[in-house]
Amino acid sequence: MKELLPILPRPTRYLGSEWGATFKDPSTVTVRCALAFPDMYEIGMSYLGQKILSLAVNQHPQFWAERVFTPCEETTAIMREHGVPLATLESDTPLGKLDAIAFSLTHELCYTNILYMLDLADIPFRAADRDESHPLIIAGGGATFNAEPMAPFFDAMVIGDGEESLPSVLSCIEQGKQDKISRDELLHRLIKIPGVYVPSFFEDQGPGEPYKPLVDGYEVVEKAVVDDLNTTPFPTGVTVPFGAVHDRLTLEIARGCTRGCRFCQAGMIYRPVRERSLDNLDEILTKGLAETGYEETSLLSLSTGDFSALDSLFTRSFDKCAAEQISISLPSLRVGSLSAPIMERISSIRRTGATLAPEAGSQRMRDVINKGVDEEGLIKHVRMLFDNGWQGVKLYFMIGLPTETDEDLDAIVDLCLKVRDAAGKHIKRLQVSAAVSPFVPKPQTPFQWEPQISYDEIYRRIGYLRGEFRKHKRISIKYHEPQMTSLEGVFSRGDRRLADVVEKAYASGALFSSWKDHLNLEPYKKAMDELGLSWDEFTGPRDPEKSLPWDHLSCGLTKKFLLKERERALSGTITDDCRYAACRNCGVCEFDSHVSTLETQAKDKDIRPKVIFTKRDQENEQPPYSIEKPDLTVRESHFRIWYEKNGPSAYLSQLELQAVFERAFRRARLPLSFSAGFHPMPKLSFGKALPVGVSSSAEWIRIYLREDFEPAEVVKRLIPNMPTGLKPLKADKLTMSKKQPQSVEEVFELQFARDTEKRMAQWTKFMETKEFLIEKRTKKGVLKKVNIRPIIKELSENENGLTIVFDWREIYMSPLTLSMKVMEGVTQLDFTLTKTAQRFDKK
Repeated sequence: MKELLPILPRPTRYLGSEWGATFKDPSTVTVRCALAFPDMYEIGMSYLGQKILSLAVNQHPQFWAERVFTPCEETTAIMREHGVPLATLESDTPLGKLDAIAFSLTHELCYTNILYMLDLADIPFRAADRDESHPLIIAGGGATFNAEPMAPFFDAMVIGDGEESLPSVLSCIEQGKQDKISRDELLHRLIKIPGVYVPSFFEDQGPGEPYKPLVDGYEVVEKAVVDDLNTTPFPTGVTVPFGAVHDRLTLEIARGCTRGCRFCQAGMIYRPVRERSLDNLDEILTKGLAETGYEETSLLSLSTGDFSALDSLFTRSFDKCAAEQISISLPSLRVGSLSAPIMERISSIRRTGATLAPEAGSQRMRDVINKGVDEEGLIKHVRMLFDNGWQGVKLYFMIGLPTETDEDLDAIVDLCLKVRDAAGKHIKRLQVSAAVSPFVPKPQTPFQWEPQISYDEIYRRIGYLRGEFRKHKRISIKYHEPQMTSLEGVFSRGDRRLADVVEKAYASGALFSSWKDHLNLEPYKKAMDELGLSWDEFTGPRDPEKSLPWDHLSCGLTKKFLLKERERALSGTITDDCRYAACRNCGVCEFDSHVSTLETQAKDKDIRPKVIFTKRDQENEQPPYSIEKPDLTVRESHFRIWYEKNGPSAYLSQLELQAVFERAFRRARLPLSFSAGFHPMPKLSFGKALPVGVSSSAEWIRIYLREDFEPAEVVKRLIPNMPTGLKPLKADKLTMSKKQPQSVEEVFELQFARDTEKRMAQWTKFMETKEFLIEKRTKKGVLKKVNIRPIIKELSENENGLTIVFDWREIYMSPLTLSMKVMEGVTQLDFTLTKTAQRFDKK
């Protein structure tokens, strides 16, 4: 694919040259796999699971896990035009030449994207159509806990924790290659690994009937469990992306949740709770920030506020972050889970937004879903937020929950108004927003038997809420796309009949169904009509007495426990968190002498909750926050750093380049000066933006540092901390003045890949004319004719092509655009453009 980089949109999605990417000599590797994320690069590079799996595999010298993401449709059209298959980012190896492709199934709306990627790799969709010449197609992630709609497309799946199971799968592949066994024999060996599900070893006997096991002793697949997070390596030197939706250092502080929200699949399937130790987290944070240069970190778990040592963790980590203007974000917050000192600490660094999830407006509904939140606690929490400087709060709600009425919808509006009114008159830019998502019943939860409200009813309830919100100021509502919710509801509790729907929908153009601007239900509806399937059958209620498509896949919870929780939900009875209250004997762990249903792993593992404190330290009396923040606006030195921008780095945009340099300076321990104000920014600036795809041996960046350094020391520190293709050359020490000379002329080398005589003639003709008019759009969007001939000051031939001097004194335009205007009919595959020098006015 890399030969197409000059003509691909957003080429940085396909470079694979980021800081922290893993490269190995293929001749030393016995098993190669791709970690495939079925969405675009910027989505997939936000996913922590891929980073964890990459480390788990790549720490084995003989294994190599590379990355691959779903290309956009424009890129796909270019690939197909040129006959280029989908390949890995790191080595540009076509997927069909690997030993395994491991897909992450994080949600149900990515299913057609998986077929899309297999199609682009020229790999048969269905496991039954593949043989020993094809890579093993495997999957992991939360959606595999009901894998049946995608079962025919996968050779194997891993349900549960993957960082131990995936390397074991690759070891099995390695041994199988040595033994030269058949694909079927390999699958029989794989089922001995905890969490491995081979769909072909279970026969579909029709709706409502149990899946028939075809291998003796392989009747139920137990999820894989990592029983102690402190014993498994966690990635610190992660691959730092060229742009991602969540582009920050993510620390998984705990896994699993026993808060017991009855709608929450993740909280059910990833039990028991396992917290990382404070020493482990301190080490991860210190190494992670040093090795990546990130300016933001996130403390991640299913319920971060329930981490038993959250205040202690903050006490340890806050100083590190405050000293370098590194912000801390806490997603997945539960109302009342933050102490006042934590809020004060966060607000003193950078306020990245406050989100809370009451999930329902009325107390009755919150009791039904076992949310464990009351109105008084919510109002107290938001008052603390407003007192610490937050200007707005986002509240997450669900609609369509079991037993919900319009009175519960009214309660959503009422709660938002109470939150608004809790702010006080001193909050000038106050905004309270409600994010509303329709409820989707999920497998392996107490609500797995409940119906999803109809598509029309979703629209009615959203319309009702929108009408009520319009009546009030300073509260607003956003909602999840109902079509998306309805489609998710079909596949979340679907069976193998839906595999045909996925295949037909893909053939009809269904792609990126989790993207609002791509979602189209018609291909799916058409496929279901052709197959004689009913949409309502898959979103409707389920009979607790009948088998479910995922009954042979065990997350450890017993059916008895789930039915009891369903009964408690319908009676509005709360179940307390078993971390700090009585055990409810859910079936997963061995706590309090109970027997785990995960029998094969319970023999060798200690499957029970592992928390730091038996009582949350946030509930203790906390000392007031008092710390003297360092002055990050200090300016002790000023440099212009010259560097090369070649190879893959030629495709970095100016915006991407800024993030790359800021993080490189952090890794190099070169302390940047920051601006003052509410959102401090590092003091750095560039020369004229180099067009994407154009190389340079003469670029510069200006920076202010909080300490004084010798120029040579700045370059020495930077060189080992730059990604491939960015090489610092020298540093010039400048005065402390903001005003510094700018280049007025730039020299470029133009080389031709083909049609040299034709292109030379075009340039000769251009130089002979006095006027060469093109249309250029102004900043106001108006087309204006511009004479670009005066821009070219000099042109001369060299042994490789042309040397061109651009004069920017009167007007500036992209040298790439200008060159392509002169060479009519050319593409970026036909030539290369490289900047070799910059000239300054002599004063």
